[in-house]
Amino acid sequence: MFPPAPEPLPYAIVDNHTHMDLLDGEVEITARDALDTGEKLGIGAIVQVGCDIPSSLYAVAAARADRRVLAAIAIHPNTAPELDSAGTLDEALETLDALAAEPRVRAIGETGLDYFRTGEEGIEAQQRSFREHIRLAKKHGLALQIHDRQAHDDVVSLLLEEGAPEHTVFHCYSGGAELARICNEQGWYMSFAGTVTFKNSKDIQESLRMARPELILAETDAPFLTPHPFRGRPNASYMTNYTVRFMAAHREQNLEDLCQMIRANSARVYGSWGIEGF
Repeated sequence: MFPPAPEPLPYAIVDNHTHMDLLDGEVEITARDALDTGEKLGIGAIVQVGCDIPSSLYAVAAARADRRVLAAIAIHPNTAPELDSAGTLDEALETLDALAAEPRVRAIGETGLDYFRTGEEGIEAQQRSFREHIRLAKKHGLALQIHDRQAHDDVVSLLLEEGAPEHTVFHCYSGGAELARICNEQGWYMSFAGTVTFKNSKDIQESLRMARPELILAETDAPFLTPHPFRGRPNASYMTNYTVRFMAAHREQNLEDLCQMIRANSARVYGSWGIEGF
């Protein structure tokens, strides 16, 4: 069962990373329901994120079908070694290159490195894929959405070696004070998901306090990472509402001011959705 609906936010914002096509457990929600419910509660627009070619195609189709949606496309770092072993990674990257020309594709992601689920045998393929995604983002003038799990040092190193795109986003920010310092210095965006509300996420919460205001974004990563106190229940874009309320309280910041900031930051990263206010 989905958690209860909170009060609407005082100023509509963007969920800048969600997966409407994925199913967490046995609870399903249609894209239209997800978007309509979110809109009523202050989530006026989203970025639908791809993790492989099928989900990237879904993201493009969703963005074409509903103007509240923009698309991000990529091969997930945990998928890259599988495709590399099958000899199809280069073909997949070529497909992304073609899709990136679609006008409602505004980001390459989620890409990056994941040393939690993929062992040492997959690191080389992950890193090669990540480099190619960075190049694609710069080639097409798109934002880069990064998946970074237990790989902070290598993610930063590769970004600096390749030269990060103008708008680089650490999706579901999971670092501590040192990564926050680097992001502040480099102008990289920190996107906070439900994990920032977890009681054991002291490092993420410290980063939230440190983050430069113009670098803060919000997301759900739905259907995963439902914010406290609803962990273990399904997630959807409307739950960004709960996360942003926590963020405002933790930063001791007026909620409406934070919402306005998040919306402005989202527009700077992704451009216009082509709907009123976004």
